[in-house]
Amino acid sequence: MIDGQPIACFQPFIDTATGLIAGVEALGRLRQENGDLQSVGPLFFNPRVGLAELRRLDRQIRDAALARIHEAPKDWFLSLNISPRWISRLRPNQPLPSLKQLQQQGVPPERVVFEITELGGAHQRLPEVVARYREAGARIAIDDFGAGYSQLDRVLALQPDILKLDMRLFQEAARGGPSGEVVKALAQMAEKTGCWIIAEGVETEEEMDFALECGARYVQGFLFAKPALEFPASDAFREAFALRRDQYVRRKLQERSNLIQLRQQLSELMNMLRPWAEGGAMLSSLPPAPESFSRLLRIYQCDRHGTQTSPNLEWNGLFWKENRRYLGHNWSWRPYFYQLLAEGWEERRLTLSNTYRDATTNQYCMTAGQFIDQGRRLLLIDIDAEGL
Repeated sequence: MIDGQPIACFQPFIDTATGLIAGVEALGRLRQENGDLQSVGPLFFNPRVGLAELRRLDRQIRDAALARIHEAPKDWFLSLNISPRWISRLRPNQPLPSLKQLQQQGVPPERVVFEITELGGAHQRLPEVVARYREAGARIAIDDFGAGYSQLDRVLALQPDILKLDMRLFQEAARGGPSGEVVKALAQMAEKTGCWIIAEGVETEEEMDFALECGARYVQGFLFAKPALEFPASDAFREAFALRRDQYVRRKLQERSNLIQLRQQLSELMNMLRPWAEGGAMLSSLPPAPESFSRLLRIYQCDRHGTQTSPNLEWNGLFWKENRRYLGHNWSWRPYFYQLLAEGWEERRLTLSNTYRDATTNQYCMTAGQFIDQGRRLLLIDIDAEGL
C-alpha cells in the first residue's frame, strides 16, 4: 500500500556556460497528512509493493510534473525518469504511455528529456522505444553513467543526447585518485560521441571544480538547490555560479603558473645534467640534485628509437642509486616519447609530458625530455606529479 498524495518536486540543472537554469528534473514525492514530503525512491526497491502500484505511481508523478511545466520558462526542459522495466511490459507497436501523457498535457516533446534509469531490463525493446521517443522530438539521457559495464553497450545502442555521471562514482572521483581518471575518460568518451554531460550530486566546491574539469554542460546538486515544489527564477543561481566558476578559473591559472615554474626548474636541471650526460655520464661525476627540486625521481637515457641505453639513476634525497633493470627496454610506445619526437626534434627544446600513472611504481608521474649529443640520444627526467 502506498500512503500519501503523489506529487512532483523539481531540482534544477544549471548551464555551465551561462549560470542560468536550463531545465529541471522531476522527482517523485508523497505528501503525508501532516504535510511532510517523502521520497518515492525506496518504494521502487520494496518487494512488498506490486509492479502495478509502482507503474501507476510512476505515471501519476509524471502527470503531475507535466501539468506544472507550463509554469516554468518556455526555454526550460523537463527531465522525466523512465524505467526499462515498464518498457519490457509494452506490447509490440503499443502507443507509448509517456508520449500520450505529453499530448494530453499539451507539452511539446522538444521540451522533454527522457532519462533512462537502471542498468537492467528491456535490452531488446529499449532501442526501438528510444527511437520512437526521438522521432517524436524528445531527447534521451542515460542516468548513472559509469555505474556498470553494461552502460557502455547502452550508449552504443541508444546513442543518447545526454549522459548523467553516476553520482557515487562522480563524488568519489572528485576526491582524486584512480576513479578521477576513470570519470575523466568517460567524460571524454561522451564528448567524442556528441553527448552532453550532466554532473549530478554536486554538493561541494571540489565537486563543482571536478564537474568543470570533466567538461560538464550542466550541474545539479545541493550546492545550488535541493528538490523543491516551486520553480526558482532562471537567474536564481547565476551570481553564485559565476563566483565559483571564477574561483575555478583562478585555480586553473595558478596551476598553469605552477607548471610554467616547473618547466623552468626542469630546464635548469636539464642544462646542469647535459654536460655530464655528453661527457661520459659516469655516476661518480653526477652532481647532486638541487635541494629546491624535491619532485625528482630518476634520470635515464634512450637512443632516438626509444631503447633505454643507460640505467635509471634514482635520487633518494641524499644520493643517486643505480637501477639497471630497464636497460634495453623500449619506450617508444609511451605518449611522452612520441610527443618528444614530434615537438622536440626540430628545436632541440625540452618537452614535458602530461601526467600519467606509472604502472610499475603506482605513482603519478611526468616525464621531461630533451635531445642531446647532436640528436643521437635523449636525456629523460621523471618527476613526481602528485598534486599537479
